[in-house]
Amino acid sequence: MTRWSTFLFVTATTLTAHAAEPTDLKALVEEVQSQSVLESKTLAAREQRFLQAREHQAAVVQKLRQTLAAERQRGEELKQRYKKNETTITAQTETLHAQMGTLGELFGVARQTAKEMQGLLEASLISSQYPGRAKLPTRLAESKANPTAKELENLWHLLLQEMLESSRVVHFQAPVITPDGAESRREVVRLGAFNVISDGQYLRYLPDSDRLVVLGKQPPLRLQDLAQELQQAESGMHPVALDPSRGAILSLMIQTPTIAERIQQGGVIGYIILGLGLVALILVGERLLILFFVRCKIRRQQQKDTPSQDNPLGRLRQVEQSHPHLEAEALGLKLDHAILRERARLRRFLPTLAVFASIAPLLGLLGTVSGMIETFQSITLFGTGDPKLMSSGISLALITTELGLIVAIPILLLYSWLSGFSRRLIFILDEESAALTAQREEQRHALAA
Repeated sequence: MTRWSTFLFVTATTLTAHAAEPTDLKALVEEVQSQSVLESKTLAAREQRFLQAREHQAAVVQKLRQTLAAERQRGEELKQRYKKNETTITAQTETLHAQMGTLGELFGVARQTAKEMQGLLEASLISSQYPGRAKLPTRLAESKANPTAKELENLWHLLLQEMLESSRVVHFQAPVITPDGAESRREVVRLGAFNVISDGQYLRYLPDSDRLVVLGKQPPLRLQDLAQELQQAESGMHPVALDPSRGAILSLMIQTPTIAERIQQGGVIGYIILGLGLVALILVGERLLILFFVRCKIRRQQQKDTPSQDNPLGRLRQVEQSHPHLEAEALGLKLDHAILRERARLRRFLPTLAVFASIAPLLGLLGTVSGMIETFQSITLFGTGDPKLMSSGISLALITTELGLIVAIPILLLYSWLSGFSRRLIFILDEESAALTAQREEQRHALAA
C-alpha cells in the first residue's frame, strides 16, 4: 500500500512539473518507470536500515536483560552477606564493649578535661608566650573519635606546663599594642599566670589575636615604679604588685573613675558646687590669717599700756583715753559702740560661709533631682534594657549629692571654728570694756571722796 501511494504521488508530481512541457508518451512512461525504480531502491535501503537498527536494539535489550539478571543475583548475594555481616558486627560490638570496660568513662573524662582546659588555656597569660596551646584541647573536646595515647600524653604535658609556668617570672619578646593602636615588639615580663608588664606598664592579653595590649589606665605610679624595677632587675627578690585574681582586681582598679572623672560626671551643677567650695576656701583662708594676726596683736597690746591703732584692743583703749571726762555709764556706751564696729570686722565673711554651707547640699539635691529626671526620660524612651543609657543620669544624681556634702561639711566645720575664734576675741574686748568702765567709776568715786 505504501509503495503504490508513493508511486501515485511521484507520478502526479512529475506530471505537474512537466505539464507545461510538450513531451511524447513514451518518454513520459520511461521517466515514470525510472522514478519508480529509484524510489523502490530508496525505500528498500531505508527498510534495510530499520531492520538493522531493530536487530541492534534487540541485542542491546537482550544484553541489558542479562545485566539486570546478573545484578539481581548479585543483590541477593550482597543482601545475604549484609545479614551475615550485621550479625557479625553486633557480636563484635558486644565483644568490644566488654573488652573496653572503663575506657569509655576514661575517654569521657578526657574530653571533659580537654573542654575545661580549652577555656583555661585560651585566657591564660602563659599563652601569650606559647600561642596556639588551646588547639589540642579544642580538637579533643570536639572530636567524636577516641583520643590516642599520644594526644592524652600531650594533654598531660599541657597541664604540667600550665602548673610549672604559673610559678615562674619569665622575660620574653612579644608584640605589644599601645593605646594609640601602634604595634611594636617589646621585651615583656610575665609574672606567672597573673600579670604581664613591659616598661613599667601593665598589659592585658587578647586571646583572639594572641596579642598583648597596654592598659588604657595604669595603676598608681608607685606600682608602675615597682614593675619597672622588677623588669630591670637581673636576679634576687624584688617587691611588685601582683594581682592574684589574674586580672580581675586590676580591671576593677582601672575601671574606678578618677577624681577628675567623678567631677566631670557631676556636670554643670557639680562645677558650681566646686566653685562655691573654692570661694569658701579662699574666704576661710583670709579669715584665718586675719584672726590669727589680730589675736597676736591683741596679746602684744595686753602687755603694754600705750594703745595702738593696729589692733581692736588698742583702738578700744584709745577711745577710753580720748574721753577722760566722761562718766562710767557714758564711757560704757562709747566702748560698746566701738566693740560693735570691731565685731563687724572680726565676723566679716562668716555669714557668707554659713550661706555657702547651706547652699552646697541644696545644689547637690538639685543635681540629684535633675539626674533622676534624666534617668526616667531615658527609661521612657529606651526602656530598662541597656543600663548605659541611664548611667549618665544616675551619675549626675549621685555625684552632685556627694560633692554637695563634701563641700558643705568642711565649710560648716570651719565656719563653726572661725565663729568660736572670733567670739573669743570679742569676749576679750568685752572684758576690756568692762574693766575700763569699772576703772572710770573707781576714779570718779575717788575724786568725790
